[in-house]
Amino acid sequence: MRNLYKNNSLIILVTAVLLVSSCKKESVEEPEIPVAKVPVISGTKGVYMLCEGLMGNGNSAISYHDIAANTTVADYYKQVNGVSLGETANDLEQYGSKMYCVVAGIQGSKQSFLDIIDTKTCKSLKRISFNSATDGYIPRFVAFYKDKAYVSRYDGKVSRIDTASMAIDGEIMLSEGLEQLAVANGKLYVCNSSHPYYQNGAKNKVSVIDLATFTKTKDITVNNNPVRIQTADNGDLFVVCWNDYIINNNPSLDRINSTSDTKTASYNYDLGAIVISGSTAYVSKDVYSNPDIKALNTTSGALGASLITSGQVINTIYGITINPFNKEVIVADANNYNNSQGFAYCIGTDGKVKFSFETAGLPQHAVFNYNYK
Repeated sequence: MRNLYKNNSLIILVTAVLLVSSCKKESVEEPEIPVAKVPVISGTKGVYMLCEGLMGNGNSAISYHDIAANTTVADYYKQVNGVSLGETANDLEQYGSKMYCVVAGIQGSKQSFLDIIDTKTCKSLKRISFNSATDGYIPRFVAFYKDKAYVSRYDGKVSRIDTASMAIDGEIMLSEGLEQLAVANGKLYVCNSSHPYYQNGAKNKVSVIDLATFTKTKDITVNNNPVRIQTADNGDLFVVCWNDYIINNNPSLDRINSTSDTKTASYNYDLGAIVISGSTAYVSKDVYSNPDIKALNTTSGALGASLITSGQVINTIYGITINPFNKEVIVADANNYNNSQGFAYCIGTDGKVKFSFETAGLPQHAVFNYNYK
């Protein structure tokens, strides 16, 4: 009896050990979940340059410069897609793997749309119409937040587009003559300009939209005719106000605090464009009298040294784009508003020209095509 008890105890012990060993073995052999690799930029392959063309000529284009080959196609969009870009293209921005090109058109014709383009190939993926039965809504600029694109329009609306489905999924009415927009602290800030085509719009307001609810929360009063707006890395927004040269006030650069949504400063600058990428910021100053591109200190608001140190002359400063990868700057030269030929200059962090290329008429904004590791 005692031996039988010992044998049974031994069987139970061996069985328990085998069960524990089996459990440990299964745990070790569980498959690992693969971790998605985030693409790492290794260099800039090429530069797309949006060219507005002269109004009424229908000659907007996207030029492309291959940096390694040192070759340029002045109307690369048409070469790839077989059709012209359209009339008065106004903005080109990259988000994810796509470029979003805002083609404004002109009043009185149905030529307005947003062209969504594959960045690698410049192939048009979809055109979203911004036209009524008789006229265009005149879209102006595009900004992005959490897989949504937001397009400002001269007819007073902001359209929200889902970047996955590439379809409009919401709209909000603000005031006629909307210009550039920017995102800060989960809010969208939209310039209400005093474009002469519209007489009833707000002339000196920046509208604030809560992006969680897609509703307007307030209007912030700034100087007259706000047209350009950019977000600094400290959360402040800088608004270029052009004035309308009718009432007695001067152009300025106004600062908005995105926490309190109040105007906190105004600087007596006559600016054409502003661009901010992280802690790097530049403005084009006195574009009609003594044109120059100056660094902007986003903490103090002071203007710093000139961007270009090599003596390169820019005939008509029409756009500035910072490459987020290496902080080089693409300066667009409209070449005295030449209808068919402009120039683009890549300025290194030392202020010298790294390369340049000819473009189609009235170049204004660049997008970068990258190489990845």
